[in-house]
Amino acid sequence: MLVSQKEERGRRFSLALRAGIPVLLLVFLVFFTTIDKTEEITFNTKDGILLIAITFIAIYFIYFLMNLSVQETIIDQTTQGFNKKAFLQRLPYYKPKILACINIENLQSLNENYSSEQVDMLLYTITRKLNILFKQHGLNDVLIGRSRGSEFLIAISDKFENIHILLEKMVEENKSINEMDIDYKFAIITDTNDDFDKNIMQLRDIIASQSVGKIVKTEESIRDAKELSTIENCVITAIQKKSLLLSFRPLLNTHTDTIDIYEIAIKLKSEFNSDILPRIFLPIVNRLGLGREYDYTLITHVIDLLPLVDKEISFTFNLSPFSFRDKNFQNKVFNYIEQSGIDASRLIIQLYERKTHHDLSSYLKTLKRFRAQGLRICIDNFGSSNASMEYMKHFKFDMVQFDRDYVTHLNEETNYAMLSSLIKMSKDLQVKTVAKWVDNDEQKKKLRALGIHYIQGFGISKPIDETELIKRYN
Repeated sequence: MLVSQKEERGRRFSLALRAGIPVLLLVFLVFFTTIDKTEEITFNTKDGILLIAITFIAIYFIYFLMNLSVQETIIDQTTQGFNKKAFLQRLPYYKPKILACINIENLQSLNENYSSEQVDMLLYTITRKLNILFKQHGLNDVLIGRSRGSEFLIAISDKFENIHILLEKMVEENKSINEMDIDYKFAIITDTNDDFDKNIMQLRDIIASQSVGKIVKTEESIRDAKELSTIENCVITAIQKKSLLLSFRPLLNTHTDTIDIYEIAIKLKSEFNSDILPRIFLPIVNRLGLGREYDYTLITHVIDLLPLVDKEISFTFNLSPFSFRDKNFQNKVFNYIEQSGIDASRLIIQLYERKTHHDLSSYLKTLKRFRAQGLRICIDNFGSSNASMEYMKHFKFDMVQFDRDYVTHLNEETNYAMLSSLIKMSKDLQVKTVAKWVDNDEQKKKLRALGIHYIQGFGISKPIDETELIKRYN
């Protein structure tokens, strides 16, 4: 039996006692007043007190039943584990040494392709399998709860060094349940602190930082709470101090055999640890609401670089869709461009949209507003989602960067044919095309034959840092 089910059973017994005792007391008082009556009807102080007591108990009992009817259960009805509220309420008293999170990455797809009963049974099965697995290893009082639809939270009060092995075993042995294929990600925090809400947010950051579509590695999934707090503080400090570490990846123009565009990759400088990678700092930036500040720091830094290189050189870089759509952010950027006096067409903003924006007409106006200021717009990871194709119907982009799978699987006949058709479509629409992750001559030859406009990767040139970039052109 799950810990949550034991607690729920105890809670219901306690509620039954609370409901039963007033009823028994009420019966006793009624009986007492009845046998205490004389032949003559009189109403004295004693009778008044008894009447008031009976009235109070009756009102309390009615109120209690009304309250009981709307009172929340501590159990998640689907999984039978703790619900989010109950799970969080127990953490301060439980004092877990380890917090873990397992996320079902493809739950939305499962909901679209299976009935609600099948998906509910899947979630229930996962909870039961987790509980059995922990008990098999002597962990009898593990708290298991569900925070969000696809998210299972686990709290362990004892130190257990092999928790990552257990979760890896769980993931490996349950890739398919009831003939449904499941994609998992998990994260673990050891030596937790008292800020459990923050710990859970950090678990989500770890999961968000893990590579999509890859098997979770132990070093990607397990973190110490102190280490996470240190990283978070480093991210905040780096953004406040504008401590960006930029590297520049050359894009070779296949028509002129020259480099006229550089794609920018960003790390954050850290005073204590090694430089912080985007997959680590971006989830933290987004959670802390620092996305617009980070994006503005980046784009102003890039604008300041433009006068230091040749006028033929352009820079392309990612910008968060949330910043991109923010009108205050737009106005600040446009004002900075105007003050700097640079040619705005040398800035190419990369956008990666996994889903079509719910207000498409408004989003298209935003794209046109940037275009009106002279900036160029590029769709990143083109061909990896329906959203990018949908946007192409309504807006003529300046550039598309194909998803890396098209290049890394260029030898596959189907993949080659799909890339060929995408390049042809882009040409017909007069949109420049970019293939990244080009590592060898065979890829270069095939891509040139397909008519790609730009290629980028170690087969072209290694990235250079900001100092080398300025030295090259100045």
